[in-house]
Amino acid sequence: MAEAEVNSYVVLGAALFMLLNSAAICVYAERRIASFIQNRIGPNRVGPLGLFQPLADVVKLLLKEDVTPVQGFRTIHTIAPMIPVVTALLTVAVIPFGDGIYVTDINAGVLYLLAAASLGVYGVTLAGWASNSKYSLLGGLRAAAQMVSYELPLGMALASVVIFVGSLSVVDVAVAQENWWFVFLNPLGAVIFIIAAFAESNRTPFDLVEAEQELVGGFHTEYSSMKFGMFFLAEYMHVVINSMLITTFFFGSYHLPFAGYWLPEMSTTAKAILDITVFTGKTAFFIFLFIWVRWTIPRFKFNQVMSLGWSRLLPLSILNFIVIAAILFAINA
Repeated sequence: MAEAEVNSYVVLGAALFMLLNSAAICVYAERRIASFIQNRIGPNRVGPLGLFQPLADVVKLLLKEDVTPVQGFRTIHTIAPMIPVVTALLTVAVIPFGDGIYVTDINAGVLYLLAAASLGVYGVTLAGWASNSKYSLLGGLRAAAQMVSYELPLGMALASVVIFVGSLSVVDVAVAQENWWFVFLNPLGAVIFIIAAFAESNRTPFDLVEAEQELVGGFHTEYSSMKFGMFFLAEYMHVVINSMLITTFFFGSYHLPFAGYWLPEMSTTAKAILDITVFTGKTAFFIFLFIWVRWTIPRFKFNQVMSLGWSRLLPLSILNFIVIAAILFAINA
């Protein structure tokens, strides 16, 4: 086996291990940050500082009875929770974690990410339909509408990055930000992408899909045991993945600010450690941002979510793309 293949498998194994464990880490972080924001104690019973609380949650889910609605579609009801988990796992294949540290570099990596991300909605929609519950069905329909509404501005925001790079390779996007992060060159695109990423993750203030006050629990109302746990896992995995994508496309990926101008030459090992540390730090910051927003901003109404997507973000993203394309054409003419 070639050395490059071994390295790819090592990166893949490490990325999948961290992604699968990210839910437990994010749940603990969310509870700690939420308790700080709300001026209360937070988890402090299971293990030192409540560190084993996520493990206790997993054990609780494993011991719960797995209930399937009698009038539901049993096969689809069982398969649906697996779809968002699998789509989240697929995305790590093209994300660069450092200089030369990635699973694979395909020349249509941006399109691959968009395609993989668009599949996640099928799990939520099918779960809502297969449960044979009006609350679940409404949650599934909301998920489909919200996903379609925000995929368009998200795609246009990525397109405004692609024309800077001249390549659909995610690795090329990361390399192009060695000196100037795209958040400096394309700030409106960054804001649009971040808002769309929140909506794609179904996180507050866009959690209309599972609004407890209106839909009891939305698409996962009729789920229990580890089937519900898989939806829970998928939500936090998508938060981590979207944080990685924000970092990769707009905040320099594994590069420090203006690194090409001042960062000295380093050994391969030191450079790899620095790259992974920088990438992980940026990702952790955006995970914190997801949690912070959840406990700060109230949930939108559904008509506000649709209006924001179609009447605000989509026209702005198209205008942003046209302006950037015109400027680049004028510069290169």
